[in-house]
Amino acid sequence: MKKTIFAALMLFTALTAGAQDVNTQGKNVPMQTAASLRFGFFSYQDVLQSAPDYAEVQRNIETLRGKYQAEMKRASDEFNLKYEAFLDGLKDFAPAIRMKRQAELQELMEKNMAFKQEATRLLQQAEADAMAPLKARLNQAIAKVGAQKALAFILNTDNNAAPYLNPELGENVSAAISAELQ
Repeated sequence: MKKTIFAALMLFTALTAGAQDVNTQGKNVPMQTAASLRFGFFSYQDVLQSAPDYAEVQRNIETLRGKYQAEMKRASDEFNLKYEAFLDGLKDFAPAIRMKRQAELQELMEKNMAFKQEATRLLQQAEADAMAPLKARLNQAIAKVGAQKALAFILNTDNNAAPYLNPELGENVSAAISAELQ
């Protein structure tokens, strides 16, 4: 009986000592792997704005925005003129004419609001469509720089997404990506 307990105790001691060796070795491996991994970081917005096409895309969007704003102003001015005419003649209108003019003004106001919402949606869509090729080129440049520099990944630091980056393990690749876009 004593021999069985002694044998079990020796087996238990051997297993726990071996487990400690495995745990110690396991802890060193990720540290060694982490030390060999390098990453890049950059500001997506800054690099995007440095692209040669970016200024032209922004000019086109601003031109379109100006056209929509001019049309909204024209519609607003038209509504204001009709509303002033309604107010001027309010005391002279028969009840049926007053109700008809109020309905016309209400309909015009609703159409103007619907146009404003549609214009906003169309501007957002136009901007997304205009920026899509530029963003695709930027993503290709990011992938190419990452492959050239053998980086494990590249972080976008916009919006304080990475408040701390170890400069010994990472590299600012903004200039390389910008150069790739040229």
